[in-house]
Amino acid sequence: MSSSGPAQRAQSSPSVRATEPELFVNRELSFLEFHQRIVEEAADPAVPLLERLKFVAIVGANLDEFFMVRVAGLKQQQKSGVLEAGPDKMLPKEALPAVLARVARQAQETERILLGEVLPALRAQGIGVYAVEELPEEARRGLQTKFEHQVFPMLTPLAVDPGHPFPFLKNRTLNLAIHLVPERSQDEISPLLAMVQVPPLLPRFVDVDMPGDLAVVPIERVIKAHVGQLFPGMKILECVPFRVIRNWDLSFDEDEQEDLLDTVQKELRKRWRLDAVRLEISAEASTELVEQLHGALDLTLADVYRQAGPLALVDFGKLPARVGRSDLRDEPFQPVRSLDLRDGEDLFLAIARADLLLHHPYESYEPVVDLLERAAKDPAVLAIKQTLYRVNRESPILRSLIQAAENGKQVTALVELKARFDEEINVEWARLLEKAGVHVVYGMIGLKTHCKVTLVVRREAAGIRRYVHLGTGNYNEQTATIYSDLSFFTARTDVCDDISALFNLLTGYSSPPIWKKLVVAPLSLRQRVLEHIDTAKDAAKKGGKAKIIFKSNALIDPKIIRALCKAAQHGVEVILLIRGPCTMRVGIPGLSERIVVRTVVDRFLEHSRIFYFNKNGQEDVFITSTDVMPRNFDRRIEVMLPIEDERQRRRIVDEILALELQDNTKAAVLSPDGTYRRVHPAEGQKPVRAQAELIQLAKKRAREGFGAGGTEKRKKDKKKSR
Repeated sequence: MSSSGPAQRAQSSPSVRATEPELFVNRELSFLEFHQRIVEEAADPAVPLLERLKFVAIVGANLDEFFMVRVAGLKQQQKSGVLEAGPDKMLPKEALPAVLARVARQAQETERILLGEVLPALRAQGIGVYAVEELPEEARRGLQTKFEHQVFPMLTPLAVDPGHPFPFLKNRTLNLAIHLVPERSQDEISPLLAMVQVPPLLPRFVDVDMPGDLAVVPIERVIKAHVGQLFPGMKILECVPFRVIRNWDLSFDEDEQEDLLDTVQKELRKRWRLDAVRLEISAEASTELVEQLHGALDLTLADVYRQAGPLALVDFGKLPARVGRSDLRDEPFQPVRSLDLRDGEDLFLAIARADLLLHHPYESYEPVVDLLERAAKDPAVLAIKQTLYRVNRESPILRSLIQAAENGKQVTALVELKARFDEEINVEWARLLEKAGVHVVYGMIGLKTHCKVTLVVRREAAGIRRYVHLGTGNYNEQTATIYSDLSFFTARTDVCDDISALFNLLTGYSSPPIWKKLVVAPLSLRQRVLEHIDTAKDAAKKGGKAKIIFKSNALIDPKIIRALCKAAQHGVEVILLIRGPCTMRVGIPGLSERIVVRTVVDRFLEHSRIFYFNKNGQEDVFITSTDVMPRNFDRRIEVMLPIEDERQRRRIVDEILALELQDNTKAAVLSPDGTYRRVHPAEGQKPVRAQAELIQLAKKRAREGFGAGGTEKRKKDKKKSR
């Protein structure tokens, strides 16, 4: 039986029609199916216990953000009567109940994993999360002493009646709702309602004196056990913890604002009072109490989530750091220094000698921090320019910018004030930077600046020289230890010219130049990607071989999805490594049956963005800050850079992409029904865990003394030994 070639297959393949709703999955439902992979990691008995607890916390954090943004958006659309559907053709009124039902099932499964598996197994290892009732008498007395001295003075009982309005409840904070009656009341009366808000300054988990490595009681259970002390003379009928999730999106017209920084600060203050979208409450709450709460918050019963265990699962992420049990964690790993950077060599000399490509967190993020620290102190450095999207609250990079300005250098920082969930930190840094003399700008009206670039201008013996860092991840040295990202350093004139022009575009009124190497959104990035897809398609149509690999955090853009389907129909091999939501439905005959979508969920967050195109052996490799989403192409400043050094291309293609494609331990493949099917080694096949392989490769290079460019060094060493 003979197999047909690409050209033959192309003749029998229909082209994608312009509007194919069956090709698209609802974005929110797609995210939840990816999110199920995180739930599965929490459930996996092969994952160390403390790592399972970490995944439970990630589930909680992700669902909080999902409701604050995506569900809040659906609710607003439904309330406004929006009748415009996305590519999947689901209206908001249809999508919302489907989303809420899927979340409910996911939340129940996560709670079962936490209460039925993870916490009991941790307790057996001497790490216990207890209810007050479970404590022995001596531990309970110690807890009461802590409550009276450390907790009670910070609490405020709040009556709710005609003279005391329902209190404002901040987003994601813990509260207790109480039904109570006077102790001396002989008649059956309706219970009174009261509240106690848990101050955020209190510890989330209170230590108790018990045998083992760690014993804690959630703060809300501590307060509940002693809440009667706040209401003397009253009989407590019920006291249940609850929390509220609110809409968290900023909304304002940038065109109408004279001072964007002041506007964002004002909007942040308003944000606490945005509409509630979700009520989490203890499962033991009475129907009457639940009705009172959801009525006061203008929510429906569909927005109420009863939980048998502790609320705010995200807070469980604080516990692993308090336990020193390496046997309950992933194998420890310390990022290695890239051996393309010689010991003691000045970083500017290293970059001037050759372009550098670093793969974090396997290779240390220190060179990125070092670049700014050196630039701040170096008398030869004249100017520094940097874009800032998500930064650490104690960022050494921003401290370096302040120091550089204080040292008299020209420093420009483009701070993105509208970076969702990081607006407050960015506003604080913007004020500090301005105070130090840094020239702070906030980008272009209507666009978020999402690219991650730094430009350092230095006076050298041969004249003015520029140095560039471009990353796929944020300037945040904390997340750089848990996010998989790429850093690229260069002093090449063509790239430096483009980065200089990019900053001129962002800070001034210059027109877009003819870019030498960069591809920039929203100017031409989508169009360039489409052109590469079309070129691959044309190569396959003519009987050649063509391949496309995308590594991205999301695949949502309809134009790109349709173009990929057309390319696949004509024989292009299309493999998509998508960490998060993917709105393409795979396996549809005549549309997407030849496309493979994979995702890897492991100890590090897959965050690097790579586009790979192969047309008859001609390879084009790009790194970028963009995800395949309409907002990134149309409403953000993004950059894409070709990797032209063959050694670096081979590392990206043969190491980073290849290992992820080989992963049969932590990978999953998207199925036609929109769910992910976990990949397992075939019989006799070697298990491959991509991130573990990359860790071992980094350690091996460090031991043997050669980096990504070490092949040449090893050859020289062999010659010397002869």
